Amino acid sequence: MHRAQDLRSPEADDRGRDPRRLLIRETKFRKTRLVPLHDTAAAGLQRYLARRGPGSDDDPVFIDKRNRPLRYIAVKETFDRLVDKAGIRSTSARRPRLHDLRHTFAVRALQGSPTGRGRCGAHMAALATYMGHVNIYATYWYLEATPDLLRDVATAGEAFMSEGRSS
Repeated sequence: MHRAQDLRSPEADDRGRDPRRLLIRETKFRKTRLVPLHDTAAAGLQRYLARRGPGSDDDPVFIDKRNRPLRYIAVKETFDRLVDKAGIRSTSARRPRLHDLRHTFAVRALQGSPTGRGRCGAHMAALATYMGHVNIYATYWYLEATPDLLRDVATAGEAFMSEGRSS
C-alpha cells in the first residue's frame, strides 16, 4: 500500500515492461522502488491506461481531467466522497482517512506474517521495502498497532529469553 503522493510518481515509460509491476520514482525519501501489483490491480491499471490514452515518456500515470498530475487534495476528496457513498461510519470521532488503508494493509500483512524468527524478519524487511520506509524501524511501529501483534512479539521475546537462559 502506498502513500497518496506516490500516485504522482509512476511515469509512462514504467508501465510497458511488466503490467504486474510498477516503478514508483522519487517518493517521500527520494526512494525509487519496484512495486508488485495483484493481478486485479494490474488489470485495472491496464483498463485505466487504455481509457486514458497514450502519453509521453515523462507523463505521470495518474492524471486529472486536464492531463495534469493528480493532486493529493483531489485524491482525498474522491476518497471522502466514496466513504460517504458507501455509508462507512467511523467508530471514533475521526472519519476514515485515505492513509488508514495503508495502516490497515501493514497491520494485516504483519498479522499474516510467517512464524519463526528468521522468516518473520525477512517478511518485515520485505514489508518495509514495499511500503517505502527509509529503514525497518518505521515498519516496527505497526507491531504495536494491535494488541494481538504486541502479544505475539512479547511471547516470542519471552521464548527467546528463556532459551538463552537454559543454554
